Amino acid sequence: MEIDQCGHRPEDADRLLAAADRAADPVAAARLVAEAFVAVSRTADPTVLPPIVRRLARLRTLPPRPEVEFLHHAVGCAVGARTGRRVAPRETDDALRLFASAGLHDDPLHVECAMIATLSALRPDQVRPRFAALVERWVSGEEETDPARRARFTTMLGMGDAWSGDLLRGRATLRRAQAYAVEAGRLDLQAEIVSWLAKCEALCGDLTQARRCLDEARLLAARSGSAWVGFHIAECAAALHLAAGDVEAWVGVVGRLVDSAVGSNSGLVFEHRWELATHHALGGDGEAAHAVLATIADPPLDWPGAPALPAWRAWIADPVDPAAMAWLEQALAGLNRPVERLSRARLAWLLGAQHARLGRRVDAIRLLELASSEYAATGAAGLLARVTVDLDAVTAGPVGTPSSVAQVPSTRRGRPADAGTEVRLTAMETRVAGAVADGLSNLEAARLLAVSAKTIEFHLGNIYRKLGVRNRTELARHLSR
Repeated sequence: MEIDQCGHRPEDADRLLAAADRAADPVAAARLVAEAFVAVSRTADPTVLPPIVRRLARLRTLPPRPEVEFLHHAVGCAVGARTGRRVAPRETDDALRLFASAGLHDDPLHVECAMIATLSALRPDQVRPRFAALVERWVSGEEETDPARRARFTTMLGMGDAWSGDLLRGRATLRRAQAYAVEAGRLDLQAEIVSWLAKCEALCGDLTQARRCLDEARLLAARSGSAWVGFHIAECAAALHLAAGDVEAWVGVVGRLVDSAVGSNSGLVFEHRWELATHHALGGDGEAAHAVLATIADPPLDWPGAPALPAWRAWIADPVDPAAMAWLEQALAGLNRPVERLSRARLAWLLGAQHARLGRRVDAIRLLELASSEYAATGAAGLLARVTVDLDAVTAGPVGTPSSVAQVPSTRRGRPADAGTEVRLTAMETRVAGAVADGLSNLEAARLLAVSAKTIEFHLGNIYRKLGVRNRTELARHLSR
């Protein structure tokens, strides 16, 4: 149909639904209803979406039409997640099974709805493996499609990457999606993309760019009337405040997220509450911590982070109890899905910092190094920088040692690139510099220092910058002076 080839905007939704009412063919009508959903998905308040699912339900026939059944299940998953309803795995499985068995992969609308259903089911790690090859022909321009749909395809690939722990790839993909959205002239798509970019930039450590993106997302959301983006901007702001180390701002934003249940479609609705309760508990306000958790039960075990939440709840109830802390550390092993990588790092960081406050140096170092390794592996340099501050405070030396530079596996000390005041490397940077200058590879240094090769690589970059050297040879020469 000609109407299927148009680049539909939010204001087109009523026209699409009216055309669906006039269509005699259930398949044609279902396509129009699904296009109406896609058109408003970035701007509509969630409460206006359920009627779209009911329209698709009325188009179901006996015998079933695969295209109608698929669109009903796929859009139903997305709307269920948007409205806070628990999406059963079976619903998504039914949609994806129909997508595969009915051979719907050659239709861009069907592919887009399948991608939306996959993300709605909290399976971001499946988006690229399942769909990247399918959408390449439309994203690359090999086959013609609406420029806005190309932007949406690319956005979902980038969101899937970032959400499942590949922040650098996700950020790069979202930047491409932003360019496509600009080309399409779609402010609503730009608002969504830039808001997620703000979060990625913050987690990756570019706080200046994150602030720019956040300001731009607010403006674009206002100009496009995007309830969806406006609702989630605070989630992106929380990541920026955490990476910047502004605890008061972070607490204020997380409190707002808890009050508004933002994140109900991603599982973060639970994590936000546990984070806020942890802050209150560590601050000595157990009553406030209990109040935050009292109104919500633990989620089903297949939700991101769910395997650790009972142990996390027990630790919040008694944040100085070694047994509760040991249970939560043991529960980290259950967070082994890609979508849980950042949560695992965050919990290791919180636990390690608490061990440090309680004077348990070995436990603190073990957990903070785990957090560092996890953040380095995901590309979360912004959060890694905050963990490094805590780690350096613990590894500065034995208790009572005044120097901020600890003894390391080499007798060398960092000196400035030019004459004058000595450049101070952190304790971990000094260890890494000494090991590398002694001729160890990144992998060998990682084994020696009980960290990951990614962590060595991160610290080595900081060392080169501070000392004004470009490679291992120059570092060894510099430290031997």
